[in-house]
Amino acid sequence: MLYIRQIVTLLIGLYTVRVVLDVLGVEDYGIYNTVAGVVGLLGFLSETMASASQRFFSFALGQNDRKQIQMVFSVNFIIYLAIAVVALVLFETLGLWFVNEKLVVPPERYEASCTIYHYAVMTFVVMIMRSPFMALIIAHEDMQIYAYMSILEAVLKLGIVYLLVFINFDKLELYGTLVFIITMLTTLIYVGIALKKYRKYNFKINKWNKTLFKEITDFTGWTMFGQLTNTLRHQAVTVLLNQVFNPLVVAARTIATSVSGQINVFANGFNTSLYPPIIKYYAANEKQNMFSLIYNGSKITFFLMWILALPLFLEMETVLNIWLKDVPQYAVLFTKLTIIESVIFSISMPLTTAARAPGRMKIYELTLGTIQILIFVFSWIVLKLGAAAYSVFIVAIIANIVMFFVRLIIVSKLIQLPKIQFFRNVVIPIMGVSVVSFILSYTVHSVLPDGIVFAIISILASVIFCAISMYFIGLNKYWRRKVREIVINRVNIFVKR
Repeated sequence: MLYIRQIVTLLIGLYTVRVVLDVLGVEDYGIYNTVAGVVGLLGFLSETMASASQRFFSFALGQNDRKQIQMVFSVNFIIYLAIAVVALVLFETLGLWFVNEKLVVPPERYEASCTIYHYAVMTFVVMIMRSPFMALIIAHEDMQIYAYMSILEAVLKLGIVYLLVFINFDKLELYGTLVFIITMLTTLIYVGIALKKYRKYNFKINKWNKTLFKEITDFTGWTMFGQLTNTLRHQAVTVLLNQVFNPLVVAARTIATSVSGQINVFANGFNTSLYPPIIKYYAANEKQNMFSLIYNGSKITFFLMWILALPLFLEMETVLNIWLKDVPQYAVLFTKLTIIESVIFSISMPLTTAARAPGRMKIYELTLGTIQILIFVFSWIVLKLGAAAYSVFIVAIIANIVMFFVRLIIVSKLIQLPKIQFFRNVVIPIMGVSVVSFILSYTVHSVLPDGIVFAIISILASVIFCAISMYFIGLNKYWRRKVREIVINRVNIFVKR
């Protein structure tokens, strides 16, 4: 049921992008994402604190320490509040100056750009303050709440797009306003659910612990560095494309990242569910269970990406032409390259989670963060040398391959994860699945003529080839037996109904 809800979220998300692009127009859509990208440059703060909170909540749950959970919540909430205040000051001073003076925006849209910037700032601050409550829900592995809220948020965002059609007001400004209102509403729901469901902890904000504060700030500081560099890799490159090219190129990049983001829904949702048990196994010193979870988690995360990514990659032009009324130039190529980048990164997701288990983030974040900074640096260099806009995606793909090996080496030292076993249990099966399913899928795609009906046949064939290769090549005997049992049970339940 969890993945059915994720499918619903994915479809709504993809359709929303189509409608937003149609209602706002390509130029205003590019302007919105460029201006919001400035806020995204500090958006890593929310993700950093959420990651830190989940780690300490899960660790305390693994040790079954209720008092520690109370303390973690209190200390985190105070830190979140301080970060929200600092971020607000930075956004409304340096950030506002950058929007006014440096962004390439048509003169007639300057006022609207400033308005949506202020709403993007308020949206960000609200998201900062809801992060500890979301972290608490995820640490307790209540993923259904997370899934239902994701659907609600997706439906509300789709709803506001249709409101834009009927309200006679500047659509760009109104869109930013309504996105803020939705964020505020969903935040209140998250807070209400967390306080009611976990009231047994008797949360009090006045609890303080200097030792815990030092642990959290040390963990958060290095994680923040990693998130900052990750933001530079994404948001700053978007701003860079705006500076070198124009909002139309930014719109194409935004569509590409939107598609890859929706494809990532399954992988991200699954990996989010892995975070608490990996941390809990580490806290309980159950290393073998943790290793098994990492191996299988890495394969399944990749499978969830690949079964969507491959058919969409092969039929991307047809899919975008059906999905969007007006496909921006470069959107097809950008989307294909972004999918490749996302597929490579998906294998590393459980490794990234495992790296946080010991709480010693310095070497991990410093090394990988430096590589991510280099992505932006090399993107800037190649564009200055006159390279095409797609070159920034090539840089990111190469860097992701390097980062995979670096992650594996560092994580193996942090938690004693056997590298040979990881290659044997994860990398080799994944390579087999990728090669076989790609050859079969591409063969069918290449022999079929153009047309929507044949594209659907190609997509279905690719999904089937992926599923078959995953079953026979990607899974060992134990997991093949488990899959058969699950399928048989589901069929029996359906027949009885």
